[in-house]
Amino acid sequence: MSNQYANEEVRSSYTYPKEYKGPKPIVDQIKAIAKIFGLDPSQAIEFAKNLPALPEGAEGWFAIPSVDALAKKHFPEVTDPVQKDCQAVQLVHAKIAASRSFYNYREGQITPAQLRVHARTAHALDLIAETQKGDILIVAAQLGMRHRGKSVRRAREVFVANEFGLGSLAVGSIVLTHPERLIRWEELDMDCSGDEFSPDADGDFSSAPIFHFGDGKVKFGAYWYGGAREDCGSASAFLSQ
Repeated sequence: MSNQYANEEVRSSYTYPKEYKGPKPIVDQIKAIAKIFGLDPSQAIEFAKNLPALPEGAEGWFAIPSVDALAKKHFPEVTDPVQKDCQAVQLVHAKIAASRSFYNYREGQITPAQLRVHARTAHALDLIAETQKGDILIVAAQLGMRHRGKSVRRAREVFVANEFGLGSLAVGSIVLTHPERLIRWEELDMDCSGDEFSPDADGDFSSAPIFHFGDGKVKFGAYWYGGAREDCGSASAFLSQ
């Protein structure tokens, strides 16, 4: 564990909403993602039959869509990988907005100049995609409790060797399959430590996205990655060791 940014931690007693009982059965999640995005669930369902041991630190298994599968289905004309990621996040936002009240503080800013996947996360997802060839990926993850009260920058610093941050696409997809995870303001919200955000589109990616709840709606924003808040925690996932 690094001591860098150790001062970017605050005490936190925030927890998940009592309505959230943990990840739903993985096959149910896969079918839900397939239905929401019009994807093929078959390979993910087959993979789910023989899942490895849950890595230490993970709360359970979660299903998320493959960026390439979303691109092939919804925006096949897009070939640039960074643009694909941005389009996928925009699609997730649209799906959340279609299912419940949603507000995007960064409307119009989900562009390659302002949003990109963190290198550690991009590498981890590439490794996962090598063993999972279908439209839907299965990841071992935790939804913020492990890093509550830490800044995004601090959380990244203390990730264990096989841990990586979840980005806006993954967290947004989990919000779609587990809507009860974000339902009131007195809860632990989710920093998307797998993404980097540049507020001024000037090459300074010193912010990170967040999904939170307030005013009766799910909200998406991005804040400076050095700020520690007691009501937030970085969502992360783990490679099998």
